[in-house]
Amino acid sequence: MQPFRLNLHLPLQSNEQLNKTTDPLPENNDILKSCIRGERLAQKAFYQRYKNKMFVLCLRYANCREDAEDILQEGFVKVFRDLHQYKGAGSLEGWVRKVILRVALQYIRRQKQLYTTSDFEPLENILRVDAEEEPFDRELVRKVLHVMQRMPVGFRTVLNLYIMEGYAHQQIANELGISVGTSKSQLNRAKKCLRELVEETIGK
Repeated sequence: MQPFRLNLHLPLQSNEQLNKTTDPLPENNDILKSCIRGERLAQKAFYQRYKNKMFVLCLRYANCREDAEDILQEGFVKVFRDLHQYKGAGSLEGWVRKVILRVALQYIRRQKQLYTTSDFEPLENILRVDAEEEPFDRELVRKVLHVMQRMPVGFRTVLNLYIMEGYAHQQIANELGISVGTSKSQLNRAKKCLRELVEETIGK
């Protein structure tokens, strides 16, 4: 299948808009079957449905918007390549998210910058930007994403995996090729770093 080129100039949308564009597609839906056959119009509709949530996911792991766009592009190419493997177990959106997350982690590994030790602790509530919850503060989300992109990549990656993805330290260690102790240390430093950056940036 030829690479599917995406329109990546994406604004963050409101809670209502996100809910409208991320309803799960049933396994036997015509659009899903058409995507598996490689039909462009179906792929475009599929992409439009999931692009916003997945782009926010990419922004959390990337150093900048351009890198997030690259992750999203590569991620959706792999989604369409492997879509036939989705058998209806669990939500389709969850399956797409896992594919995009794997691509984001591959991007992190390629950077070879995981083990920064800047001595730079909780903001779980402000970070949990869930499209199913009200209110959806677009400006706050933008600021938090900007702050996270200023964090050392090791801090940002462990923080995302532990808080946003719900990974245990052993899972993080296995995924990133580090020790459990390193994961715990990175998380503690990441929380402190994030708190300081948020107070500096959002508190203005």
